[in-house]
Amino acid sequence: MGISREASQDEVKRAYRKLARKYHPDVSKEADGEERFKEVGEAYEVLKDPEKRTAYDQLGSRWRAGEDFTPPPGWDAGFEFRGGGFTDADVDQFSDFFASLFGRGGIHGFHAHANQQGIHMPGEDHHAKIMIDLEDAFHGAERSISLRIPELDPRGRLVARERTLSVKIPKGISRGQQIRLRGQGSPGYGQSPAGNLYLQVDFKPHRLFRSEGRDIYLTLPIAPWEAALGASVSVPTLGGRVDMKIPAGSQSGRKLRLKGRGLPGQPTGEQYVILQIQTPKADTEATKQLYRRMRDETKFNPRSALGA
Repeated sequence: MGISREASQDEVKRAYRKLARKYHPDVSKEADGEERFKEVGEAYEVLKDPEKRTAYDQLGSRWRAGEDFTPPPGWDAGFEFRGGGFTDADVDQFSDFFASLFGRGGIHGFHAHANQQGIHMPGEDHHAKIMIDLEDAFHGAERSISLRIPELDPRGRLVARERTLSVKIPKGISRGQQIRLRGQGSPGYGQSPAGNLYLQVDFKPHRLFRSEGRDIYLTLPIAPWEAALGASVSVPTLGGRVDMKIPAGSQSGRKLRLKGRGLPGQPTGEQYVILQIQTPKADTEATKQLYRRMRDETKFNPRSALGA
């Protein structure tokens, strides 16, 4: 729209009106006037709303017209938004980029009623995504979290108000589940209660583990002789290290199960260990001799199944 990132809402509105008049199908002589008119309308739909504008500021620089776009995981973590989604507009009118950000359902409406005391309206629910450690999901924890709430200041410029909350993380919570903080949404009107704040849980990247539902996965490096001969090795889990037997003749990619070592719950998850054979470097004459002996004495051909 030809305005700066710091533009006020009045500047956004003036830019929109100017461009809308220029490209309106009833007025414009431009060959691509109708398409530009739609683009301007889409841009205004985003920039006039503090929440959608914040989302675009986060990701707009990563998008190129004509390219498929998938928001990166956790892009919206730490932002607190009203309602159940980012927009109540017709998402069918959005480009693929904007639909991928805002096409997640309309904002929940309210039901107000009037009586002799006046109008009563429940407070609006708020939503946010938080990133937590796998260990906190396994053990349960109480953590202090900070959320940023997009707002307009008195001059109509976009700002982020921050608030900090103490949150109890339930033991065994999994990715995608929500924590409800009662009364932490928008205040209600009259005698109606405040809305709630719903925190959708996601996990921070872990240096060892990844999760699928309540199951935990670990890639375990092993030596060739441990794979060939079998071994008992110490394996990390979220609950501490345990001993695990590697069957003789194991290959890379073999999946072993540690029963009940995933996230707690009904049912409790498992931990799956994926074996990954690592070959020692032939960086000394002794190891080179050892590899030559293996080559000559085993006559092993890993490509035999591929044919001559």
